[in-house]
Amino acid sequence: MTVPSGELAAARAILVVGGTGFIGNAVLRALSRTDGVDRDRMPRLHALSRRACAAAGIPGVRHVTGDLTDRRSLRGVCSGIDTVVHTASYVGRDPQRCEAVNGEGTRALLDEARRAGVRRFLYVSTASVYGTGPHRGPGEGQVGPAPASPASASRLCAEEEVRAEGGTVLRPHLVYGEGDRWLVPVVARLLRLVPAWPAGEGARSSVIEVGDLARVVAALVHSPWVPDGGRTYHVADPRPLPMERLLAEVRSVLRLPAPRRVSAADHRELVRRSLPGFTDHQYALLTQDHWYDTAAIWRDTGIDPGPGFQERFTACSPWYREQLDRAVGD
Repeated sequence: MTVPSGELAAARAILVVGGTGFIGNAVLRALSRTDGVDRDRMPRLHALSRRACAAAGIPGVRHVTGDLTDRRSLRGVCSGIDTVVHTASYVGRDPQRCEAVNGEGTRALLDEARRAGVRRFLYVSTASVYGTGPHRGPGEGQVGPAPASPASASRLCAEEEVRAEGGTVLRPHLVYGEGDRWLVPVVARLLRLVPAWPAGEGARSSVIEVGDLARVVAALVHSPWVPDGGRTYHVADPRPLPMERLLAEVRSVLRLPAPRRVSAADHRELVRRSLPGFTDHQYALLTQDHWYDTAAIWRDTGIDPGPGFQERFTACSPWYREQLDRAVGD
């Protein structure tokens, strides 16, 4: 299935759930761009979040207040909406809140979408539903989910609900870029507290810059076709990233020397002592192979994956430096 060149579907309105968050805001920005889109076909953009606020200064975006944990607050939010892009999630460790936001919240949103006759529903999930690897290049459907946390388990349940309604699921793995509060900040904290790294052949991971992820979402939203009901896509740069390169870039931002090399067992013990809340699953995500075949999404959207990690990370390094320096100052 390929998007015909130059063809874009007219949309009545798009609702971005979690539109003020890291991924949701990038999606709104991508959807608000007019490049290659006939102005007469530009959609009306709505951003749903719990608190009334401007959608990070994006002109023309209408804010809608609603809480995924409160069904009553969602009544009517999909009225007149053609496409829902669901980017909201809770990634903490409270199992009840995971179910309330990711599980029941997604079901409530799907109920509203069904009532309103929404044409397409896109859910941004995570490749963490596969659990701890190593994973070395499986395509969609070639490895079974084995979530290792309440957050991933509840997001897997949400995926199943979305696919059952004919929606499309996107599974990025590690996402970086302006607004990132998890990947690079966690790596930075790790390098500051534990100036060491396991010796031996380094891991590779699937990564994507948040703007490139947003471009994928925008391409699916604007395309004249709706992916086959229940479709799941891996979404990442097609070139797996050696984690050594990520470490080197983060060290450069932090102005840190190269870490000393220790055995894997010694490194894990050092991390346990310095970061006792760092789970085995989180540790594995940074130290084991977790990369996936992403050919399908780039083929079906027909867009270019972009220049890759080095250029993208260089562009956002000043933002990371400001944020990480501020964190040290606080």
